[in-house]
Amino acid sequence: MCSYNQVNGKPTCADPDLLKGTIRGQWHLNGYIVSDCDSVGVMYDTQHFTVTPEESAAATIKAGLDLDCGPFLAIYTDLAIRRGLLTVTDVDMALANTITVQMRLGMFDGEPSAQPYGHLGPRHVCTPDHKQLALEAARQGIVLLKNSGSLPLSTSRHRTVAVIGPNSDVTETMIGNYAGVACDYTSPLKGISRYVRTVHQPGCSNVACKANNLFGFAEVAARHSDATVLIMGLDQSIEAEFKDRTGLILPGYQQELVTRVAQASKGPTILVLMSGGPIDVSFAKYDRRVSAILWAGYPGQAGGTAIADVLFGTTNPGGKLPMTWYPQSYVAKVPMTNMGMRPSRGYPGRTYRFYKGPVVFPFGHGLSYTNFKQSLALAPTDLSVLINTNLFATKNYSTLSSNAIRVKHTNCDSLSLPLHIDVENIGNMDGTHTLLLFSEPPASVKWSPNKQLISFHRVHVVVGSKQRVKIDVHACKHLSVVDEFGIRRIPMGQHSLYIGDLKHSISLQANLEGIKN
Repeated sequence: MCSYNQVNGKPTCADPDLLKGTIRGQWHLNGYIVSDCDSVGVMYDTQHFTVTPEESAAATIKAGLDLDCGPFLAIYTDLAIRRGLLTVTDVDMALANTITVQMRLGMFDGEPSAQPYGHLGPRHVCTPDHKQLALEAARQGIVLLKNSGSLPLSTSRHRTVAVIGPNSDVTETMIGNYAGVACDYTSPLKGISRYVRTVHQPGCSNVACKANNLFGFAEVAARHSDATVLIMGLDQSIEAEFKDRTGLILPGYQQELVTRVAQASKGPTILVLMSGGPIDVSFAKYDRRVSAILWAGYPGQAGGTAIADVLFGTTNPGGKLPMTWYPQSYVAKVPMTNMGMRPSRGYPGRTYRFYKGPVVFPFGHGLSYTNFKQSLALAPTDLSVLINTNLFATKNYSTLSSNAIRVKHTNCDSLSLPLHIDVENIGNMDGTHTLLLFSEPPASVKWSPNKQLISFHRVHVVVGSKQRVKIDVHACKHLSVVDEFGIRRIPMGQHSLYIGDLKHSISLQANLEGIKN
């Protein structure tokens, strides 16, 4: 699916380099490409990419779009052909890509119910294996953001748990946007109730939390329980397609509810957050009475079971944050009309790759109930980069700029470095560790990112054992950066690799003897 946005000034649904070059060429798509709904219409009506609607229709089909989610191509494709902007052959190619997929599904082979896929229904979706997959996905997606030692909870010491918050007994909230019909739901309250006795108080009537009249009941429940779990956050009334958030803090009186309940709680207070994006919970991060914070995202139909499993240690959390969690102050510095990644003139930039300001929790953050130790078993320290000497014969010296070599002017097949990392579980619980490998270019390269994730690997390690992770670091792919002119280059000099607290340096030198055609 091609999206609404433009990349380098060109709508993705009208970009042949992306649709034909990358998706069909490099990625070898053997199917059809569909537009995000109405994005072809938006290209003409809102982005004004072409003068006439027929030109937009022609541009997308010629670029490689096969199917429009919306009426635009149905209205204007025929006119585009009549005006010579598009050929019937262009349309036939798009039609062939679409129909070929239908043929693979047996849609032209007679009665659908007699075909392999013609009798599929809920009973094929709601199988035990599929339900287990939903549960495992929810477990793996939960991120432990803070833990002062109160988690995991104990069924013997925490026999009564207060379950509080507007998301404490939700079901459909857990599946977020664009979900089918769930087989069944396990709410967080139901999941926790399978472990211990629960006392439930919503605290707020919904996530908007516009009143605090129910807070007293929540405080009483926390005061008389062995532990308190606050399940807060957002839902589709706050964030969804066509509904953007204007801030990063918890809605309404939610923050006050968390603080008051934490003050009243007899035992440890755990904050569980449901959301699709970051939330500024700095207040809870630095509040010693909030002993742990979990982020569950929108965990799906089995979310309540997964949350309870993590709270009580049946599952050791191993998830990592897939985005930076910014403070509320970040919003004032980043207008939604500026999609630039790099910082400039007071604009702080976006993502961990360019933003250097304060964060609530960084990209890739995630704790465990055990401790892992990482060590380098094999790590080369230098690499020679061969330059195509024919470029110098034709006086094409642009391959070297600011001591950086154009990727296309070297032999990428020879620029692979083996990296072996040992991951040892030195704690008291079996667990899964997500190894994140970042690269940082030489400090002299001013137009590069701060660092970038180049590889990640998830490994399960039992207590006292060690797992070796082998990664091939490719200089052209992993150590290259795009300069200010859009040219991908490999900077020469000292590159740094980061794996947790480990830092390893690799020196790249240009070999002017080079390669010859």
